[in-house]
Amino acid sequence: MRWLMGLILGLTASQAYAISEEDLLPVDEAYVFSTGLNAEGLHELRWQIADGYYLYRHRFDLKPADPSSFELQAFELPNGEPKTDEFFGDTEIYRQAVSGIVRGRALRDGEIEFRLRYQGCADIGICYPPVTRVVSLAMTAGLPSASGAGLPGNTAAPIGLPLANAQKPIIGGPTIKIAPLEEQLPLPAEQAFQAEAIADSADSLLVRFTPAPGYYLYRDRTRFELADNPAAKLIGPRWPPSKPHFDEHFGDVQVYFEQVEVPVALRRIGLAASKLELTVEFQGCQTDGICYPPMKRQISVSLPAAATLSAADETAPDSASIGFALALLLALGGGLILNLMPCVLPVLSLKVLGLAGSGESASKARAHALWYTAGVLVSFALVGMAALALRSAGLALGWGFQLQQPWLVATLALIMMAVGLSLSGVFQFGAGLAGVGQSLTEKKGAAGDFFTGVLAVVVATPCTAPFMGSALAYAFTAPMAVALGVFLALGLGLALPFLLIGFVPALARMLPRPGAWMDTFKQALAFPMYLTAAWLIWVLIKQRGADAGGWILIASVLLAAAAWAWNHWQIRRHAWAITLTVLGLGSAIASVAMIHQLPTLTKAASSSSDGSVAYSADLLAKLRSEGKPVFVNMTADWCVTCKANEKAVLSRDSFKQALADSGAVYMKGDWTDVDPAITAFLDQHGAVGVPLYVVFPADGAAGAKLPTVLTSELVVEALRDAKR
Repeated sequence: MRWLMGLILGLTASQAYAISEEDLLPVDEAYVFSTGLNAEGLHELRWQIADGYYLYRHRFDLKPADPSSFELQAFELPNGEPKTDEFFGDTEIYRQAVSGIVRGRALRDGEIEFRLRYQGCADIGICYPPVTRVVSLAMTAGLPSASGAGLPGNTAAPIGLPLANAQKPIIGGPTIKIAPLEEQLPLPAEQAFQAEAIADSADSLLVRFTPAPGYYLYRDRTRFELADNPAAKLIGPRWPPSKPHFDEHFGDVQVYFEQVEVPVALRRIGLAASKLELTVEFQGCQTDGICYPPMKRQISVSLPAAATLSAADETAPDSASIGFALALLLALGGGLILNLMPCVLPVLSLKVLGLAGSGESASKARAHALWYTAGVLVSFALVGMAALALRSAGLALGWGFQLQQPWLVATLALIMMAVGLSLSGVFQFGAGLAGVGQSLTEKKGAAGDFFTGVLAVVVATPCTAPFMGSALAYAFTAPMAVALGVFLALGLGLALPFLLIGFVPALARMLPRPGAWMDTFKQALAFPMYLTAAWLIWVLIKQRGADAGGWILIASVLLAAAAWAWNHWQIRRHAWAITLTVLGLGSAIASVAMIHQLPTLTKAASSSSDGSVAYSADLLAKLRSEGKPVFVNMTADWCVTCKANEKAVLSRDSFKQALADSGAVYMKGDWTDVDPAITAFLDQHGAVGVPLYVVFPADGAAGAKLPTVLTSELVVEALRDAKR
């Protein structure tokens, strides 16, 4: 897909050959094609390239139309000018002129047709579609090669032969016939694609696109942005049905060949009338012609005053309506609640064991709490900044993105397995590794406290606690420095219980006294670790299938063997033990690498077990245009909060009955793997991760976003309201 995108988007304009869009030449004038004989008497295919244009070396292709008429050995091209671009990487291009020689052996006399394909771009950033020509060459069969250059064993004759060596004349001589191709000079972008917008209501815009006849617009390459405005924020477009189309650049796409009107919903923040500055970015092509680079239009829209705010605007704190102070408070509360999430408890139980058995001074207890907090804060900041950086780079990512990467899921499963093995007494590290292994079991030392904080964050980020959603949405739209404050507040909330225990002696005295019970408790804590590893393996199988499950089980056995051998080396110092340790760890890492290479599983079109249909923007628009209520559930297999809601609410008979009573369609989006379409839906509704629940009413009004943690009463009421 990367190189296909390059065919449309083009590259940076060359300073040496400057042309304007209005002067764009027809393809046969930009690349004048001819043929002739070279000095050896061989046929050459030649291109004269206009200034400001170039051809790609790797996009040339020549094949006989009938393989039984000609045995092709090679189409020889000279080295091109090196060029590095965003989409093709290191490639080669030709400017001014290029000639290629076709070597092979004619299998019959007469006119032989070849399918010729090539492609080029203009320096202004517009690329022509691949040009296909039918070239008819006259030749003689079975003559020996004049030079044999480039032909194995000197057995095949080239297309063109020196006339002095010919045993009979070349039929028709060195002439060609080129199949005609009608070309039409493309329109300027402003004439080919018109875009305009008006306020359709107090909380909706209507954007109209009008492609000229013979042109089409890509649906999924269209973006809407609203300049900062205190009155409204964009929610997202509701696309009308589009037409499937296959083109040379993106394969199967959805396009519009005729005028289309797109409603774009707004979230009102104020009631007063205001002026909006809408930026529309889109891309389109000429049918069987050029494709234009992405175009932007700035449109001013007068937004009328609103009588009231919608219910969703009044009750749901939004990233646009909350301030920095409130975002910090929500983040702190959300981080604190994370301590109660089942995805975090297995790791936090390690910290409980360490605090209960420390028996150390108050200063040591404070040091443990501070190092743990440092691990949490640093990890939250790194995960948050990484998510923001990757999103700004154009990747479809959100909160919990790390568990969309199978190699990381596999690595975390092995870490949990290693922690469990350590707690079970299978192995322990010596002091020579700075006490890291000891910190995994007895939780002593700064490194162990810091590591526990890191691990707590890694397993906590797939969970979304109450209050977190609004805080994260604010962070994902705020400047980097402000966002960092929100992520640190989340981390502070997660670490707060241990900070209090470390700095409030009265709370520390409430912990059980150290004793023999600790060894039993430590071994018992191994089983939550094993369960966490099992959960991660289940997620991995859902992402990459049974093969991934097989590889991670092999890696687990190899890890266990390495741990056993390491413990044996610690006791007996046998060389074979350390060798087995290294081999086991290396093989486990290799197994994770194999998992990373596995292909993504194809998602099912629907799920009959729970009555849901797979999320599709087209299907959602179609259902809404038909006046049907829709309950959208954005979920992921690694999202513990999602699974808890589905078990407690969405799998109950009361939910199914509410769907039936309201006539609503249950639509589910699976964000277990990276999915740009689902990320776009999350962005439209102010969410940076899953779960997200939106109920779209039958009357076509904006959808109502439900809280992160569901109750049956809340869902039933929302579906009842959607029917009206």
